[in-house]
Amino acid sequence: MFLKSVLPFLVFTKNDKPPAFFLAGDSTTAVQSSNGGGWGNGFLSFLRSPAWGMNYGHNGATTVSFVEGGDWARVLSSVWNNAENYSCYVTIQFGHNDQKPAANISLSQYQANLERMAGEVESAGGTAVLVTPLTRRVFTSLHNATDSLHDQRLATLAAGTNAEVRVLDLNQASLEYVDAIGNISAQVYDLNGNDTTHLNAYGSTVFGRMVADLLLGHPPVVTTEDGKGTNPTQRRAGLDGAPADCCLRRWIKGNESVSYDIWHGLPA
Repeated sequence: MFLKSVLPFLVFTKNDKPPAFFLAGDSTTAVQSSNGGGWGNGFLSFLRSPAWGMNYGHNGATTVSFVEGGDWARVLSSVWNNAENYSCYVTIQFGHNDQKPAANISLSQYQANLERMAGEVESAGGTAVLVTPLTRRVFTSLHNATDSLHDQRLATLAAGTNAEVRVLDLNQASLEYVDAIGNISAQVYDLNGNDTTHLNAYGSTVFGRMVADLLLGHPPVVTTEDGKGTNPTQRRAGLDGAPADCCLRRWIKGNESVSYDIWHGLPA
């Protein structure tokens, strides 16, 4: 397994209601289009009915414009309208546009915005899941992609700690994956054949699978002979090695082939 480390995570509370996922983010979450496309629809394709979701990703969005333009209100409305019948999860992934000088958003503001969004999801009756931004596929050598979202990754991790919500470290996982498969193989996922930021439909499936696996607690918990999980977060939670995905796995279909390739650093 090529992934070097995984952020400790909070474990979701067991709930018998099926999940509904509402995806908030920029174009690297959004539906594939002429100038955008991310992992969102690929992730949603793995949901098993009656679980369902909506991709609210918006091309060019920042943590400020997503709120000011009304997208965030629609996300919260979806939580309010569905919380009675579904366990509502809101994934929040920004950074690509927040980091641009023209946006005039400092790192501290970016982090504070994420913390506020997470808190509003929880207040609305949902579960917030912060996601560090998908890596760009710009390489300085065959197996060395630029770590251009490093600061945004750290700010997202810090926001998760402060807001006490789960963070999926997609930035680390996707950066290590494209480094492993190399520049030529990584460009297979490019939107329109030459877009090293956005994903085509197949790229959405691959990186959507990565998000699904991260959500399900990949890599799996290592157990000792007494059956106790060695992950310190799980041990503190008293789960005795129970999988972190205990209440979500039945709602998310697997794809063993793609998952194997992702976590072994092979072109999917």
